[in-house]
Amino acid sequence: MDKEKAETIALQALAFLAKDDELLGRFLMASGITPQELKSRFRDSDFLGGVLDAILGDDTVLLAFCNSVSLSPDTLVKARRALPGGYGEVYES
Repeated sequence: MDKEKAETIALQALAFLAKDDELLGRFLMASGITPQELKSRFRDSDFLGGVLDAILGDDTVLLAFCNSVSLSPDTLVKARRALPGGYGEVYES
């Protein structure tokens, strides 16, 4: 998977979190960022990798997100690997 597609998926994941106050609150607390920082970093590849980490770290949230955007969990794993800090980073041009 290329980095641009992975970033698009991560942005979809961020939008999914943002729609739910509880999920967004948990994400902000776990990541240690403020809502203002979120607004300024949402295009940062490192940050987007963290968004996918948050989704991948909770099976219930993972499945709900995957169902909402018609993606498989495996696709999210591939997206995470395509972003900085992903296990087995693979950058395609």
